[in-house]
Amino acid sequence: MTMSFADRLTGAIRRHGPLCVGLDPHPQKIPTLFGQGLPAIRSFFLEILQRIDGKSGIIKPQIALFERYGPAGLELLVELTNAAKQAGMVVLLDAKRGDIGSTAMGYAQAYLGPDAWLDVDAITLNPYMGMETLEPFFAEAAEQGKGAIVLVRTSNPGAADFQEQMIDGKPLYEHVAQKLAPFVLDMHLGQSDWSSLMVVVGATAPNEARRLRAILPRAPFLVPGFGAQGASASDALAASVNGEGVVVNASRSVLYPTGARRAKGFEDWAEIFDENLKQTTAELAQAL
Repeated sequence: MTMSFADRLTGAIRRHGPLCVGLDPHPQKIPTLFGQGLPAIRSFFLEILQRIDGKSGIIKPQIALFERYGPAGLELLVELTNAAKQAGMVVLLDAKRGDIGSTAMGYAQAYLGPDAWLDVDAITLNPYMGMETLEPFFAEAAEQGKGAIVLVRTSNPGAADFQEQMIDGKPLYEHVAQKLAPFVLDMHLGQSDWSSLMVVVGATAPNEARRLRAILPRAPFLVPGFGAQGASASDALAASVNGEGVVVNASRSVLYPTGARRAKGFEDWAEIFDENLKQTTAELAQAL
């Protein structure tokens, strides 16, 4: 029997801690020692995967930053996700899909189905168009032992434009969480007792995270905003439960540490990267 997504995710957290490394290719930030163009991105991220192996068990590639390179970019994404899976990592695809039911079913089969073109464990989803746009993903995820990750309270500066609009005395994001609550309990509470339905709750909103934890006690939280967006480790882990239930994403702050692009050579870059990664994981461990 296939292990549930929730148990794979929780196992990665228990072994390596809550850090998730976002794979966000920004060519202007990649040291020139890796070359230029798509070959540089390939070399850079294959090296990143090797260097985080054993220190972080979760990655989150941002599909848009590969899509902009067309078919070659998507081929590279396939190569990187395959390499991560072979290393035993959990792969969360940041794609933020959300569309009417029949289209959602196509997306769900494409990313979570038995013949999916990309080997990922879960995918991010936008709930703006309603529950009918999410349920095909929930069904496919449950059938295939995969996960679904729904945006609830995000970390970006514009999040308040809609998410904090008050309806019947509560912000919109709380209404979304309450709609998700029964699905959280339905989706494969595995041996870890966590759900395979995950929610995105930004590190820049720790008080909101605590309120959402009360509404969704068994949902793992994917927490962006730590590092480059200014949130502290304690902010990011505000909804942690006995060291579990929270995955803290860091992309730019891990991939592109200060001084790395000006590294004199590979060994110099590797030392800067490894030390920054060590400090990041230590900061999160201390805050647990």
